[in-house]
This record gives sequence, structure tokens and C-alpha cells, in this order.
Amino acid sequence: MVIKDIREFISELEKHGELKRVKVQVDTDLEIAEILRREMYSNGSAILFENVKGFDIPVLGNAFGSMKRLEIGLEMTDFTEIGQRIADMTKMDIPSGILNKIKKLPELSKMTASFPKLETNGPVTEITSSNASFDDLPILKSWPNDAGRFITLGLIATKHPETGVRNLGVYRMQIIDKTHASMHWQKHKRGAHHGDISKDRGEKIPTAIIIGGEPATIFSSIAPVPEGLDKYLFAGITRKEGIKTVKCKTIDLDVPANAEIVLEGYVDPADIRDEGPFGDHTGYYTPVEPYPTFTLTGIMRRKDPIYVTTVVGKPILEDAYIGKVIERSFLPLIQMFHPEVIDFSMPAAGWFQGFAIISIKKRYPGQAKKVMMGLWGMGQLSLTKMFVVVDEDINVHDINDVIWAITTRADAARDTMIINNTPTDTLDPASPLINLGSKMGIDATQKTRDEGYEREIQQLVKVDDKTKSLVDTKWSEYGL
Repeated sequence: MVIKDIREFISELEKHGELKRVKVQVDTDLEIAEILRREMYSNGSAILFENVKGFDIPVLGNAFGSMKRLEIGLEMTDFTEIGQRIADMTKMDIPSGILNKIKKLPELSKMTASFPKLETNGPVTEITSSNASFDDLPILKSWPNDAGRFITLGLIATKHPETGVRNLGVYRMQIIDKTHASMHWQKHKRGAHHGDISKDRGEKIPTAIIIGGEPATIFSSIAPVPEGLDKYLFAGITRKEGIKTVKCKTIDLDVPANAEIVLEGYVDPADIRDEGPFGDHTGYYTPVEPYPTFTLTGIMRRKDPIYVTTVVGKPILEDAYIGKVIERSFLPLIQMFHPEVIDFSMPAAGWFQGFAIISIKKRYPGQAKKVMMGLWGMGQLSLTKMFVVVDEDINVHDINDVIWAITTRADAARDTMIINNTPTDTLDPASPLINLGSKMGIDATQKTRDEGYEREIQQLVKVDDKTKSLVDTKWSEYGL
């Protein structure tokens, strides 16, 4: 059975010794965030705060702050399975003839089993009200210079105004007052694109903020899935079973039936207000910037909801582990378009969007640059500011091996590529302009004569097979 909600996830975490309960009273104003940061930086447990000052709603934090917890939540140890399932679906032949269709039924049933299922009600519909207020929720203030309280792990649900394809994204929200919050969906995000279409139409866009849910749905909201793929379907692909959804009460959107809390409303693209500052995952405060406003129109929630949150700051914190799963799960999709790619890594210290390392099986001159250019044209990777491409004998997850490749196989003038005036992550504190900066690519593959390398390629030092076999055989005798 797959984990169906955050409560089952908490139970599993506790069973595996991955959760601590804090019973002493704690404050949403800075205190909870500092506790979570200390626990995260020390590779600590998930924490359930059961006694939150001024609220009768417990707060769950650091729930995804280790690879083990993500393995528990997503019920797998090899996260490349997720991308492989999508790759397999895209390669599936459409059967012709009744006999071939029958033969294909097992594969086709796997696809249909992943589709979401609309229910008339669910746990999140236990209490519904059109008289909702942000003040009823234990929303955190994380850093002393933050502009206020921020929802940091709300799954923002919208649908494409023209195609109806549903999206989930995680965009922070600064609370303005009881019924208004800034929606920090950055220019390159899908939610912002939906908002732009609505703005061109002179319309407000129905929006729901989902707190809690299946771990697979939470992961799916963060994952940069291929354009046009419904996020609810992706959640089903991830968990190998479609999620259950229910209709919102005040807006025309479906939301996960097993969520803890759903905040209903709309974003008005014409209602622009200042948002920030906010202590972000780059390790810096992002400055005050204009963003559209969300208006709260209703709430659906469980009778005894759990508020799920996350805290960001200088790496490495909880988001680093989610990023590592995204890296692993999307490797098969990268290999679909670039079959020469062997492995791929986005080190957490580079806040993932800043730096990536790719190993390839090199067959022709200039292939490393070809791969860089191709990856810069793929969705969210278009915002990655630095690529390093290495040969297949380099371990992309060993930064020392990567540095060795850069310093022995790359020439600064020949192998460094700079591209100016390209899209950058909105949060990049180094870019000269917001959303616009430069890219750097380093070709750290071994160069050949076809690439103008006139010198004799130096021989790698490595042990001979005879000596290796001798030492292997006698190792136990050495007493080491």
C-alpha cells in the first residue's frame, strides 16, 4: 500500500526513528525556524511541534530532510525509476489489432492506474468555510529581517487557462493581512505563465494553496516536469497509483483529497504589491520586489490538521535533499534527449540552480559544448548558470574527481565558454540584472587532435593488473 497522506508518513518516520516530537511550547515567530535549522545543519530528524503558541494546530518541519526520509515517503531507493517510467510511456507503441491490444493491456493499465480520481469528498472536506483567515494558521517567520510571515511549503494549484492542464508549484507567499498574501511566482515558473495568460485576458486566476498531502504530491509540486504534463498525473506516476482529488468549494479547481488544509482564492495579476525581503535558499535575503496578490475566499481542512512547513537558508538544508531526488529522477529524461550523457549532478552547495556537472561518453569533437547548449535549452536547466562537462571515467558526485578533471583536461582560454544576456534564476544574487545575466560552460573532457590538441595525450597512471591481483590476494595477510 502506498502512503496516502502526511499522517501515514509521520507514522512511518516514527517507526524508522526519523521523527522527534517537541512537546514544550514554541513560537512561530523565529523560534521554530531556528530549531529546524539547527536540526537540519546537524543532519537531524523531522520534528513535529505539538504545542505551538497561540494555535491548536501542530507544525511539521524537516520532513524531507534526508535521503532516507525521501526513500520512506516515495517508497523507493532508486529515484531514477520515476524518470524511467515517464521515458517508458513516451516510447510505448500504440497497439493495432485486437490481439496486440490485448497483449498491451498490462502496460496500458499501468498508465491508467496513475491518473487522478475525482471523489465527492475526502479528509480535507471535513470542515469547509468561506470565512477564512491566514491568522488561523501557524505560519512562520523564519529570519529576523524577513518582511513578515511566509508560507514556504504551500503547493500552489492552478490550471492553464486555455488547455486546462493542472499545475502544482511551490512559491513562497508573504502574508499581508487576514485574507491577502503576495504570490512569489518567479517569471520563469509555470504558475506565473498561467497568471500572464489570465492578465492578457483581463481575468483573475483561480488558485488554491495546499498544505500537506501525499509525499509524492509534495515532491511532484517541486519537480520541474516536462511542459504539458499534468502535475497530478506526475504524482500518480511517482507513486504508481493515482491520487484522489476533490472539488474546491469557492473556485473551479481540483485539489488532493488527502491534504491537511486547502486555502482557496484567486490571484489578481493587476493587484501588484511589494514583497520581501526574505531569507532564501541562496543564503541571502532577496530584496523587495513587486508580485501579484492572492485573495483568500475559502478554506477546506481536516478537523485536526497538521501544518507542514520548511525553512530555507544557506545550504545545506531540507531543500537540498529534495533537489537530489529531482536530479536522480530526471536523469533518464535527460538521457532521452542526450543519449551520450552518463550521469548528472547538481551539488547542493550550488543551490542546484547555480551549478551542474555532466559526464558523457565522448565520440566526436565539440560534443561537450553540444551537450551544454542542449541542456541550456531544456526547461528549468535554462536557468543553470554553470555547467562542467567531464568524461565518463569521472565521478560527477565526487567534487575532488571533478576538480582534477577541470585542472588536467581543461585549458582556461580554449575550454571556457561564456554566454552573455541569458535568462537567470530570479533569486541569483550575483546576476547584474534581475532575470538576466550570463552562463559559463567548462569543457573538462580530454581533448583530441580533432579539437586542435597538438600534444601527445599523456598516459594516465594506474596500477597494472598483475600487481593489483597480487595485493588483492594478500590483503588479509598485511594486517591493515
